[in-house]
Amino acid sequence: MKIGIYGGSFNPIHFGHVGLVKWVAEHSDLDEVWLMVSPNNPLKANADLKGKYDLRTNFAARLEAAQQVLAETPCTKILRASDFEDGLPRPSYTANTLRELQKAFPEHEFSLIIGADNWAIIEKWKEYEFVLTNFRVFVYPRTGYPLEPRKNIPAAKIVFCQDAPLFNISSTQLRESFSV
Repeated sequence: MKIGIYGGSFNPIHFGHVGLVKWVAEHSDLDEVWLMVSPNNPLKANADLKGKYDLRTNFAARLEAAQQVLAETPCTKILRASDFEDGLPRPSYTANTLRELQKAFPEHEFSLIIGADNWAIIEKWKEYEFVLTNFRVFVYPRTGYPLEPRKNIPAAKIVFCQDAPLFNISSTQLRESFSV
């Protein structure tokens, strides 16, 4: 089975996350898309997962919210929220997660789903070469970031989702609006 992994804090999950994974699922050869709820994103300070939006600060609450939203989302493919990273060492590096997913589910072929904002900083990721060499990567549009091949990065396994809708919303914006 072909499974797309879309990682994030989902603090909180919103229509942009859901719309994007639904679009990728329905416009690709993926059989399922798993939202990989991260207990600790190494590129974000721990403070980013805390704050005034307390209902979504703990891992279990964010996972439950993602599971509930996806259960209510009509889609031609399976969408699920996963707690897989919760059982892995912290911080949650994508390369480690993908390596462990391969061990746990050798019958599946995993792909990664990232935004153009992450594509712009992929060299900052731990073992990004491992990720780009061993996994197909779907890159979706984000405002202000080019959706194009990068110099010195092999593009053989990169799928640019040029036609994906642009969702101009972020969890950070939502958290900030709740604190007003």
